[in-house]
Amino acid sequence: MAKTKYHLHLKGYVGGYDFDSDYVDFILNRNAEEEVHVLIDSLGGSLAKALSIVAAFRNHGNVHVHFVGMNASAATIASLGAKRVSIDASAMYLVHKCSIEFFQWASANSDKLADIIKEARQMKSDLEKMDANVAQMYAAKCNKSKEDLLALMKKGGWLTAQEALEWGFVDEVTDYEEDAAPVMTDSIAADMAASGIPLPAQLNQQDRTPLLARFIEAMTNLFNFHAHTNTETIMDTNKEKQEQDLLKKSPETTTLKTEERDLQPTAEQQAEERIATMEQAHKVAMVDKEKELAEKDKEIAALQAQLAEMKMAPGDSTSHVVEDEKKKTEEKDNTEAQEYCDTFNRAKALFDAIG
Repeated sequence: MAKTKYHLHLKGYVGGYDFDSDYVDFILNRNAEEEVHVLIDSLGGSLAKALSIVAAFRNHGNVHVHFVGMNASAATIASLGAKRVSIDASAMYLVHKCSIEFFQWASANSDKLADIIKEARQMKSDLEKMDANVAQMYAAKCNKSKEDLLALMKKGGWLTAQEALEWGFVDEVTDYEEDAAPVMTDSIAADMAASGIPLPAQLNQQDRTPLLARFIEAMTNLFNFHAHTNTETIMDTNKEKQEQDLLKKSPETTTLKTEERDLQPTAEQQAEERIATMEQAHKVAMVDKEKELAEKDKEIAALQAQLAEMKMAPGDSTSHVVEDEKKKTEEKDNTEAQEYCDTFNRAKALFDAIG
């Protein structure tokens, strides 16, 4: 079969620059008198933008949507206004209940909690109405009851192309040569994890990134998703992540990011440097401690020597005392006695200090 010429390639975040409702209107207006072929490959996005595209397709009246890759939520809703919908044999299809961002991280008293509960109940009521509206749209396309579609949306499981045909979401399963089979990359897996979309078990990873790196990337994207507050209804992944993925495809950007990453030390290198620094500091501390102990040993030895001399002094002096010395002058006796007392007191003080 000859390669299909598509007027529109709608990929990425529904509502983003590559899946924009204004651009859809522009292309449809330029081709008002002919069949417009639209290629869709998207995990979803804004429900509001998807409903605008539904109306644009329906007003044109002659739009053929063809799904390739992995398509979910808002991306599937966008096709409901098309006259004809086909899907590649290797593509996948997912519908699920609507969701909006709801994240609170603050302390609150009872009054504040009451306000939060009131707001959450209103959000729940709004989501239930959105789910009912979307389920009715799906039911009209599939010729099934709204209850059946609500049950499928609640389950939220991936459908193969054949299952999507059996449900009635698409009118035809094709096998075009130009349609590539969907591949589960780490970036796509991270986006799906951040938006609560289940991962299809039958797809393989394109690149064998280590498990830890995939986990870190998924967690990073999860927090990035919550950090950027979006008041619109969120059906799937955020717009900014999709734009970053497109920028990463640029060879120049990829080269620069690779060089920057190579210049930065790895976690293992940082740990090794920290251990080496701690070991060096420990060695310096041990040397200083040994020096301090050696100085203390010298001081103790000197004190012990002085004490030994002082202990001998009284004995030596008394051994030379004779009866004749009693006749010395009172002034000399007093002087020697005073010296003896001073010497004894110094010796006793040093002995007490050592003991």
